[in-house]
Amino acid sequence: MKIKTRFAPSPTGNLHFGNVRTALFSWLFAKKNKGKFILRIEDTDVARNDLKSVKNILEVMKWLGLNWDEKIYFQSKRFSFYKKIITLMLKKKVAYKCYCSESVLKNKKKYQILKKKKPKYDRTCRNLKNNIFLKKKSFVIRFKNPKSGYVEFNDKIRGMIKFNNSELDDFIIQRRDGNPTYNFCVVVDDLDMKITHVIRGEDHISNTPKQINIFYSLKAKIPIYAHLPIILDENKKKISKKNSNINIIKYFKEGFLPEAILNYLVRLGWSNGNKEIFSLYEMKKNFSLDNVGKSSSILNIKRLLYLNKYYINNIISRKKIILLLKYYFKKENINIKYGPNIEEIFNLFKKRCSSLREIVVSSSYLYNKFLNLNNIFLTNLSNKYVLIVFKISYYNFKCINLWSSSKIWKKIVLMSFKNKLYLKNIINILRVTFTGKLNSPSISKIIFLIGKKKILFNLKKCILFLKKCFI
Repeated sequence: MKIKTRFAPSPTGNLHFGNVRTALFSWLFAKKNKGKFILRIEDTDVARNDLKSVKNILEVMKWLGLNWDEKIYFQSKRFSFYKKIITLMLKKKVAYKCYCSESVLKNKKKYQILKKKKPKYDRTCRNLKNNIFLKKKSFVIRFKNPKSGYVEFNDKIRGMIKFNNSELDDFIIQRRDGNPTYNFCVVVDDLDMKITHVIRGEDHISNTPKQINIFYSLKAKIPIYAHLPIILDENKKKISKKNSNINIIKYFKEGFLPEAILNYLVRLGWSNGNKEIFSLYEMKKNFSLDNVGKSSSILNIKRLLYLNKYYINNIISRKKIILLLKYYFKKENINIKYGPNIEEIFNLFKKRCSSLREIVVSSSYLYNKFLNLNNIFLTNLSNKYVLIVFKISYYNFKCINLWSSSKIWKKIVLMSFKNKLYLKNIINILRVTFTGKLNSPSISKIIFLIGKKKILFNLKKCILFLKKCFI
């Protein structure tokens, strides 16, 4: 059997961790078994479809490298094909036209709820004969679900699952406007595209018996199902497309690495011994549905930050990291021509930052031509004290012939000793002055990277500025 899986998102919002994990597991299963993986956009819900969502889906899939093996399928472009199948089902009498008005259906539902019954269609139109007066009425088309018996399927993750047909509804497969519905289109597409394994979230379990019965009505073989456990957010609530914190594209913008994202996602529900770090090759080699657990996974963003930092420091090649950093500097409108070499920036900040954008933002002051003089007042020290530090710093830094961080540090220590100033105070004044921050990497390394010429220029400027304050 040639394995074929699919990822079939609806374009009604941004992809989140749950969607992408489904895509990853489907992709890995196909690749592990030398099969095919397809991308299908399930856009039959015309009212809720969003072109931005389609763009988001494609961007995320390409960024993560989850490439598909055939053209992208859009359900909205297959309506004529669906209608042919519905016509066939009407002919075979496994579907029927329902003329009940929406108001009548609502009243029936209210009555059932009042009687504490499970709301479902009472099959009024199930066995109606052709009537000339009915032709003028609007209708939906319903699937003629079996009234008795059971639907059983062996889920690859959850084992045998059984539903009683008497609990199922004669659900709608075509709306009044002529558009087909989700549960119908899914079956027709999976059958037409020869999908062998349907890997999706556990929230689809309730749809599965409906879909299996449609397969049976078409005399078709059902695919193998695997329903993945749900992913909860950090508050242990079901994740939603509306939550921007779990929108995958956000992590691209923040400078996360796709390799780290995939490594994080693959461990949400799947394991391979005690191993935590997986390359894409290792994922494909080792992935198995047998090792997917049934329990829900909880998002841990701290864990993702750790993984991303680990990949930045240990896995991804320096050449690739430098290229990506240049991209993020450009995105932040920072001109890297007038500042330190990117490799020096990476060396200094890689252990302190968890994402590439964080490295860029944290080091942006190194590319400023002029200092923001208001920064010098962030300390609790007097302006006169600050002025003394500026003057002795200017003199000592000017005397350094061979500009290096080690010589800069020796000068700072010497300044403290000779002038009887607290070393901590000198460091804090220089740090706030040149970085605008209360925390930064080693101040001697920062001063070295800024460069002697720019340091002396700005120190002189600060001295003149403070002298004016005393006039």
